[in-house]
This record gives sequence, structure tokens and C-alpha cells, in this order.
Amino acid sequence: MGSDIDRERVAKAYERWAPIYDLVFGKVFDQGRRSTIAEADRIGGRILDVGVGTGLSLSDYSRASRICGVDISEPMLRKAQERVRALGLSNVETLAVMDAKNLAFKDGSFDAVVAQYVITTVPDPEATLDEFIRVLKPGGELILVNHIGAESGPRRVFELAFAPLARRLGWRPEFPWERLVKWAAGHRDVTLAERRPMSPMGHFSLIRYRKS
Repeated sequence: MGSDIDRERVAKAYERWAPIYDLVFGKVFDQGRRSTIAEADRIGGRILDVGVGTGLSLSDYSRASRICGVDISEPMLRKAQERVRALGLSNVETLAVMDAKNLAFKDGSFDAVVAQYVITTVPDPEATLDEFIRVLKPGGELILVNHIGAESGPRRVFELAFAPLARRLGWRPEFPWERLVKWAAGHRDVTLAERRPMSPMGHFSLIRYRKS
């Protein structure tokens, strides 16, 4: 019951942000967005973009990559569909309303799974990561960009000040790196390939996991 309530709260939050999302967050998240796409295009093939939102990232993918985008917010996806039509993005196979924890795809469907600023918004991060690995082909990569909470110092102070706004967006500003370490340790077929700090000021990290 609690997860359903959390999911509904997040969906409603993004419904409110949909009209101005690109304007407010486009530049802030630009480096992380472009970096994840570059890594996904390096792998190529069929790519799942979870939390595709308004489709801000879709035109940055190589036209040689085939993209499936999912999001919990229908208003966000309507804007993404408009963007696909307006830009003629024929490499976008599908855009669908979907819960990241319950993806309607077969095992091993994708060469890469991209999740930008998603993991700290979902009610059950570990189960959601499990689902990403399930739909990933052996040899494929899970590519995340996300805020990881600082343990101490100036960044910690900033994050605590930012926390009220973050929670309105459904984020967990205190999300610790140790949760991802523990999750990966529970999967024999998952290996950390990279953790890279992203701007502004290293508040975000690009994280790549490889499925063996």
C-alpha cells in the first residue's frame, strides 16, 4: 500500500513539473544527461531509457541506436511524443507509461539500460535495480546518473538545505553510496565498471554496472 502511495505522489509531482521541466532542469542536468547517452551509444543496439520524462534526451542519442522510453508520468510522456514527432526521431521504437519496478519487457531485451535521476525517486530502489538487470542482456551495461548523498562537509550542508525541494520532487537527498554497494554485492553477475563525479560540484555521479 505504501509503495502505491509513494508512486502516486511521485507521478503527481512530475505532472506539476511537466510544463516547465525542460526550462528549469535542462541546463542543471545537461552534463549528466549527455554523459549517460554517450556511454549508451558506445554500446549501441537497443537501449531502454527509464524515466525518459519529456524526452529531452531523445534527440541526443545516435540515430543508429534504437530507443525505448518509459516513464511513470503520462503528461511528461505526451511532451516526449510531441518531441519525437516534431524532430522525426524514427529510431525511437516506443514510449510507454510504465513503473520502473515492473517493466513489461522480456528478460535480456536490451543492450543498455539508462536511468537518469531515477533511483532516488522510486519507492524501492533495490527492486528497481533488479528489474533493470533482468531486462539487460549479458554483456550489457546499466548506466545511471544520480545524486549520491555526501557523508560530511560543505556538500552535505548544501544537500540538507536543498532537501525540502528535493523531497517535493520525490527524491531522497540523503541516498548513500553504501546502498548501491550492498545491492551490487548481492548479484554475482553485476560488476561496477565506473563511478564518475558530475557537475555541479560533484553533486551527481555517473555509475556504470556491467552484466556478465
